[in-house]
Amino acid sequence: MSDDMRYAEEEVAPFFSGTLAASASDRTVDVTDPSTGQRRLGIPEGSAADVDRAVAAARRAFDGGEWSEAPPSFRKHTLQRFADLIAEHASAIDALDAGEMGKPVREPFANAAGAASLMRFYAESIDKVMGDVYTSDKQSFVTQRRVPVGVVAAVVPWNFPAFNAVLKLAPALAAGNCVVLKPSELSSRSAVRLARLALEAGVPPGVLTVVPGLGEKVGRALGLHGDVDMIAFTGSTAVGKLMLQYAGQSNMKRVQAECGGKSPQIVFDDGIDLDAAGARIAESLLTNQGQVCSVGSRLLVQQSVEKALLSKVMERLERIVMGNALDPSTTFGPVVSAKQCARVMELIDSGARSGAQLVFGGRRALPGSGGYFIEPTVFRGVAPSARLAQEEIFGPVLSVIPFKDEAEAIQIANGTIYGLAAYVWTTNLSTGMRMAKAIRSSIIVNAVAPAGEGAGHAFSAEPGKQSGFGSEGGLAGMETYMRRQLVWFSHG
Repeated sequence: MSDDMRYAEEEVAPFFSGTLAASASDRTVDVTDPSTGQRRLGIPEGSAADVDRAVAAARRAFDGGEWSEAPPSFRKHTLQRFADLIAEHASAIDALDAGEMGKPVREPFANAAGAASLMRFYAESIDKVMGDVYTSDKQSFVTQRRVPVGVVAAVVPWNFPAFNAVLKLAPALAAGNCVVLKPSELSSRSAVRLARLALEAGVPPGVLTVVPGLGEKVGRALGLHGDVDMIAFTGSTAVGKLMLQYAGQSNMKRVQAECGGKSPQIVFDDGIDLDAAGARIAESLLTNQGQVCSVGSRLLVQQSVEKALLSKVMERLERIVMGNALDPSTTFGPVVSAKQCARVMELIDSGARSGAQLVFGGRRALPGSGGYFIEPTVFRGVAPSARLAQEEIFGPVLSVIPFKDEAEAIQIANGTIYGLAAYVWTTNLSTGMRMAKAIRSSIIVNAVAPAGEGAGHAFSAEPGKQSGFGSEGGLAGMETYMRRQLVWFSHG
């Protein structure tokens, strides 16, 4: 049997202490292929008993010290081997995700190869996070070291299943923690495969466990569990708030959360390359069918260049190849589920009712496939207060909002509950600087489309407002999974 076939038949079940096990719940959840609308597999619904078993295995592994107290060189070598195995199996892992949630296998953004690269970065970071020694009196020696938090529950979304799992796993494991991974019920197979590869790489049994199942069953139980030391969550703002409540109701566990976004693309009329800006804005919308938390779904454009820019955007949208996510020729796949498809279409309908002008797309596509395909969609004249401009859509819908001047652009950009990311297009350095200081989120300023890898994996970002909190990425992201322990020697 080929490697791809073995992946296609990947069984989904709890993964405890290095082996698959039966769930304590005999109820199952159907997982549908969004490209065809057909059932692909069933997974356990999950239960609190599954969580208890996984957390107990993780706690035993952590307290045993085989990973948490291992020499840095051992953890580094093991995670490098883990990265190599992810890279070796990258195409099959991408196929698993494509078959469950519709990300085209040819889409390079946040794919398994990228996950392998991220794992390598954190493997090399293990001995780069330092403690502190403080100036003290002659009778004291005062230092502060960084130690692992303990048992981390990683609750990850469906939009980039393998990459988002590694985004939590890599820094948490590098910091010396043990991790209980809860994948989305819509996309669980790559999580089980990652756990198997970790074991093959030499990660000790129990250091990484996987509990598949429903969020209201497994995610809730992890949030409330008294022996979980930290929740690392990516998902909706509504569920992020629940995780905070669960932490408060239980043991006041640490919570790191990256939640929703409604990011603006802000384009000024100061000589920007409209071809480059239009292409990049369109490509952002097309990536994973707009199912990206930081997608620039609000296009704020200075009035004098709105028409010209919009033509560039739509020119790129017309070149998509829509089809089955497992087809290597497909550049634009389905949205993840029937429920998500209905939500996106309802928001598109709300745009028409609000008086916005539909200028591109707006319809279901490929009806004969049975899949959940939606045309890339563009509205003009969207009011900043409209649902299209306020709600996270998680679909391929762009809302165009004209502005007169810099002050109005800032007001509109900051005018949502979110603060995840913003994108500014200007040739004026001063304009870019003022926008960076005024917009309450991370910000990327481009005079042309970004090229190269920039800071690679070394940068970190922290969301604002109701987009969450806690650093992710880089060494700062790794420190999120560590506790500062004060050590004070009095030696008078």
